[in-house]
Amino acid sequence: MNGCICCTVRQDLVVVLEKLAKKVEAGMKLDGIVIETTGMADPAPVAQTFFVDEEISCFADLDGIVTVVDAKHIEQHLDEEKPEGAENESVEQVAFADRILLNKTDLVDEAHLCKVEAKLRSLNKLAPLVRCERGKGFALDFVLGVKAFSLEKVLEMEPDFLDEDGEHQHDDTITSVGLRATTPLDMVSVNGWLTELLASRGQDIFRMKGILHIQGQDDKFVFQGVHMLFSGEPLEPWGPGPRESRVVFIGRNLDAATLNSELESCYARA
Repeated sequence: MNGCICCTVRQDLVVVLEKLAKKVEAGMKLDGIVIETTGMADPAPVAQTFFVDEEISCFADLDGIVTVVDAKHIEQHLDEEKPEGAENESVEQVAFADRILLNKTDLVDEAHLCKVEAKLRSLNKLAPLVRCERGKGFALDFVLGVKAFSLEKVLEMEPDFLDEDGEHQHDDTITSVGLRATTPLDMVSVNGWLTELLASRGQDIFRMKGILHIQGQDDKFVFQGVHMLFSGEPLEPWGPGPRESRVVFIGRNLDAATLNSELESCYARA
């Protein structure tokens, strides 16, 4: 599925869930379903799916909404002023959370963590919160099988939650850009490009990640970045199939043509 799961592909989600329901009815064993949205998704329309669609509501219960919070960068997103009528998705995700994982705690000090936790508590006083590093430091039963989602609580917060025709508006300046390249890339050029990109536009790059086909390397090279933080490492061999680099950016005022041109400038010379 491609696009924002809370908007353009919500019907695709319904189709997938309906297919799973038929497979379970035919005998397939299924312990649960984990749905991961983008960092820019409003959780309300996704959660709504499990209540307004009769077939889905009979097949699956919404166990809980888990929000992973970036301890280093969350404040600027919670405080961001949006265009009139547009929702602040970060605020919505914290407010709707049944569990909160405060991640990347190793990147900030204790005073900063306490400040962030106080901010989160001002938006959501009920959700249990656990600190973690690199997505580790919590038990699975903290996020799975919790039976924590409360329709009554949500209706108190958003009385029109079950209204399928309710308004749902995003900040149009925030988009995603996906790039692909079959030509091998030069590692030095890629590193220089991404370093310069984050140095000059890091505040506007909310998230980036990719799998790269580097010339002379048999392993896939994976990288990810959040604002000005960036890391990468070899992953696994490509195997016998075709090799293709794929890069995704999520951010503000992204120019797809410029990013694609900059990626092409990293092509390795024959």
